[in-house]
Amino acid sequence: MKREKKNGELSKGAAFRNNLYALRLVWEMCPRIVVHITIQTFLGYFEWLFYSAFFMRYVINALETGEAFGHIMVFLGVTVAVFASKSLYSHYLDGSVYPVCQAEINKKLYQKLFQKSRKVDLRCFEDSDFYDKYTLAMNKADMSLVTAVQQIMSVVFGAIASVCAFIFMFRVDNLSVLFIAFPIIGNFVFNRVNSKVRYQREADQTPYNRKVAYINRVMYMSEYAKEMRLTNVFKLMKSQYRDAMKGVADVTKRYTFKSVCFHWLYVMFTFSFIFEGLLIYGAYRTLVSGTMSLAQLSVITSMMVSTTWILIGFTDSITNSFKMGLYVDYLKSFLEYESPIPEDWDGADPGSVIESLEFRDVSFSYKDVEVLSHLNMKFEGGRKYALVGHNGAGKSTIIKLLLRFYDPSEGIILLNGRDIREYNLQKYRALFATAFQDNKMFSMSVADNVLLGEDIPAEEKEARVTEALKLALVYDKVMSLENGLNTTLTREFDDKGAVLSGGEFQKIVVARAFARQSPVKIFDEPSSALDPIAEYKLFDNILKSCSDRTLLFISHRLSSVQNADWVYLLEKGKVIEEGTHKSLMKTGGSYADMYRKQAENYLADSGTQAEGIWAEVAE
Repeated sequence: MKREKKNGELSKGAAFRNNLYALRLVWEMCPRIVVHITIQTFLGYFEWLFYSAFFMRYVINALETGEAFGHIMVFLGVTVAVFASKSLYSHYLDGSVYPVCQAEINKKLYQKLFQKSRKVDLRCFEDSDFYDKYTLAMNKADMSLVTAVQQIMSVVFGAIASVCAFIFMFRVDNLSVLFIAFPIIGNFVFNRVNSKVRYQREADQTPYNRKVAYINRVMYMSEYAKEMRLTNVFKLMKSQYRDAMKGVADVTKRYTFKSVCFHWLYVMFTFSFIFEGLLIYGAYRTLVSGTMSLAQLSVITSMMVSTTWILIGFTDSITNSFKMGLYVDYLKSFLEYESPIPEDWDGADPGSVIESLEFRDVSFSYKDVEVLSHLNMKFEGGRKYALVGHNGAGKSTIIKLLLRFYDPSEGIILLNGRDIREYNLQKYRALFATAFQDNKMFSMSVADNVLLGEDIPAEEKEARVTEALKLALVYDKVMSLENGLNTTLTREFDDKGAVLSGGEFQKIVVARAFARQSPVKIFDEPSSALDPIAEYKLFDNILKSCSDRTLLFISHRLSSVQNADWVYLLEKGKVIEEGTHKSLMKTGGSYADMYRKQAENYLADSGTQAEGIWAEVAE
């Protein structure tokens, strides 16, 4: 959907349509809050107009004409009762209706947002522009939508009230309406110019404010505490802070004269000229020329105050509506985003037998940067494959394409000879058990972190988790914790939660792949945080547990790929060598060179099993 922009900002038409979108969205989720906001806003403006246009005029006319005191008291009593009821209604809304409606909107809106975030493809979360809009859409979305509805109603009834105030003043004295031009000029001209000055000032201050915010953040974050105490970096931070604050002050000075001038003009036109001007005009008509009654004077002075605040509220509502229109644009863009790979993608059932997985002339680009180029590789069912290469070679991208987080820019990926895009997405992904090196730990029990909600019989869960943790070499550590398998990981919500080391956390992640009974197992750098001995044992367990399954693993350490059935060496998104470990060593190419260099570093560090490794290198 095309977003209309003007000078880098949302156009007025787009902002208006976005506010209507917010109104429709709130109406779908909780129509009664829209009704109550409409009534409350109407009553608010009606109260302003009633007191200034009718109440004062009636009371003064009644006193001047000698109307019966009882009639006046009845009018006052009815007025007090009506607006006391209005006040009770407002308190009832604020204390009872709105909190319940807000909770209802919160529930329904975040269900929409969470469902949408679950369906959008992985590319969105790796696109900083989209992710920024996503976080803005999620931030207090329910409250912002309700605010958008309130601003819409304020604009509508503010416009109606402004017209009514104009008509009432014109009927009392046709010349008095000329004074309304002052607050109109003040709000729509000088206040708008002053807002642009403030916006430009804030924009120019942004680089300095970001630096100030960064330094403020760094000063209390635990990961910087050691350097702060062991080095002189605090002096550098202090100097940067001082320079940033000076920058903020310099920008402020640059805009001070403009800001003061336009703010003075705004105040004078919006308040002073209409208040003093209309008061002088009314006093002259009443006291000097005798062409205006006291009742008329009271009405126009009262209307003067009401009209001014109505116009201020009206213009503020318009400004705020444009701001909310931009926010709603983020929300609307996110909710209306059509993912090229929706999570509910339906198709054929892939079954559970893996005969082959094949990349046929596959290319993939991310943000116009080619990551994979005409890649051809084949994984046969029941065999063990290793993907090796330097960082940025495209190994993790291959796994993401295989799991259909992305689709290739060119070429095709086949499962059992059929395009994977023809399969039901959820059933297709269920074929894979994965352990990524950048997986995250959830603030829940060890058992839940291993199973991740997998639907298995309750009586099998403990055995499945126990076996997976043993294979991942972390069972003894987990059982040493106070609550064993039920120990909460992280201290996000539990002060007694366990905070494990990087290697221990990595083993929990690896246990996830062991626990899932899928025909294909994928391990992405499963030993990057482990020592060589633990790495050897882990890979031994991986190979043994996957003896009847298809295995793909990524590793920088070539010593761990020796027992793979086939090795693919990648560089800049292409396969430059492939074969068994022994055949690649005999070829003496890039793989053999990498293996020898790693072996030399390993021997220099460990000094163990040197003869065996050197013998293999020599071969």
